[in-house]
Order: sequence, then structure tokens, then C-alpha cells
Amino acid sequence: MEPDDSVNVLGEPLAPCSRDPLTGFFRDGHCNTCDADRGSHTVCAVMTEEFLAFSKYVGNDLSTPHPEFRFPGLKPGDQWCLCASRFLQAADEGCAPRVSLAATHRRALDVVPLEVLKKHARDMI
Repeated sequence: MEPDDSVNVLGEPLAPCSRDPLTGFFRDGHCNTCDADRGSHTVCAVMTEEFLAFSKYVGNDLSTPHPEFRFPGLKPGDQWCLCASRFLQAADEGCAPRVSLAATHRRALDVVPLEVLKKHARDMI
């Protein structure tokens, strides 16, 4: 399983998202993806209390640790490669986290319009 080219939504080389906690479909610290990544874990998001509560409410508890999967649980301020559809859902509900455009893979654009990502960018140029 080979990752797609590591290019961000701005057409530049994909920046790292997080190594602590270690994130990404490939657990390489980047929001790299491939056809096997059915959830499109391509949006590098900065966790907030509001988003973590929303995610838990809609059935994806990201804050509870699961040591059996080497998952520490996320807390506000952590960066994480989020599923593009979950980000879009949160944006529609008004509780989307900030994103790093430099670390968000261009395949996120298959799901999330660039203008929506820019609206939530923490690194807008």
C-alpha cells in the first residue's frame, strides 16, 4: 500500500501534522492517504474541547485513551489527521476545529471545498 503523492491543498509539499500524538493513516505523522484510506484521514486539525465533544456525540470518541491500540486519547491543542467528511460535518454544525493548510493533504479537496478549509485555517497566507 503506497501513499499518494505528499502534496497539500496549496499544491506544496505536505508538512507534518503531528508526531506526538502520532497521527495519519500510515502513522507517519503526516496526513498522507491512499485508496485504502476509506475515511480520507487528510485534514490536519487542531483539537478543541468543542470539537472533541461534538465528535464524541456523533459516535467517534477521540478523547478516551485506548492503550491496546496505542491511542493516547486527544486533548485540546493536539493536532490530528481527521476524516475529511467529519471535518465537513463539524463545519456545517459550526464547531469545526482550526486546520493547518500546509499539513492538509490535497485529497481532502475531494470532500471539503478549499474555501471551507481556508475559513478554518490557522496558517492562512
